[in-house]
Amino acid sequence: MAVNVLSPGLLTTIQDMGRPGYYHLGIPIGGAMDRMALRCANLLVGNDENAAGLEAVFTGPELEFTGEATVAVTGAELPPKLDGTPMECWASFKVKAGQILSFDYLRAGARAYIAISGGIDTPKALGSRSTYAIGALGGVDGRALQAGDVLPLGVATAGNEGKTVPKELRISPGNPAELRVLPGLYWHRITEDSGERFFAESWKVAGEADRMGYRFQGGTPLEFIDREPPFGAGSDPSNITDACYPYGSIQVPGGTEPIVLHRDAVSGGGYFMIGTVISADMDLIGQLQPHTQTRFVKTDMHGALAARADRARTLNAVREILSM
Repeated sequence: MAVNVLSPGLLTTIQDMGRPGYYHLGIPIGGAMDRMALRCANLLVGNDENAAGLEAVFTGPELEFTGEATVAVTGAELPPKLDGTPMECWASFKVKAGQILSFDYLRAGARAYIAISGGIDTPKALGSRSTYAIGALGGVDGRALQAGDVLPLGVATAGNEGKTVPKELRISPGNPAELRVLPGLYWHRITEDSGERFFAESWKVAGEADRMGYRFQGGTPLEFIDREPPFGAGSDPSNITDACYPYGSIQVPGGTEPIVLHRDAVSGGGYFMIGTVISADMDLIGQLQPHTQTRFVKTDMHGALAARADRARTLNAVREILSM
């Protein structure tokens, strides 16, 4: 069985949980920007949580099914339609051969996740089907979907239609969005007052916001402590001798516009990092539209670990409900 892509939408890619183990070689983990949403979509249709689905940005694709399947759409509020009939988000529903899945306009969020029973069965690249367009890996020929693509599906388990993720277990950004941050190794490079303003002020998502990184604007430029640049570093006060970048790290080129590095980010470079967004909040970034008001909230390791444990409990609750 397969799915025919009639229209790809604005930017739709195949994504799973990514390809860990190659970051030291410059190949990012990639995978779904909102991992919780993709996991929930897969659970709704009876797939393994790591199965490949579709990540649709702002607008949805138009898909024709050649056989019977179970489908779920999670993440952004991008209402699905089956042969023009509205269907629920965060719920699984049955699709028959010849039916067409399309989408209404975006209500909230930025990225919707479409899971199909059996999972998308394109070839793996370095252990993952995730599309990494910059490196031409995974997906369909290493690129976003195009009209005319045919997506093969794996073997589905028993039908799982009629399942729903309760609203209280659906995680989405607040308004303003709050991203918890662990201050970084380079905190000493800026004045204390400047660092405190970074957390006190409101920022907004810039137009440059994609799988590599989200840029933020609107806050006061950072104040750097004067120093003689070390050998190998550039002359800009935000430069450092090249270092590794963890996922979620916040670089601030020139001290003006923070950039949170995301799933397809580079593994290192020559800009200092003011801190790192905690793992529990990385999914939220993938649902932020341009111009969304955002605050960075200082936390510590205890807070980060507690947030990760809370997120794990939420996922376990979803698993338990959908297994009934």
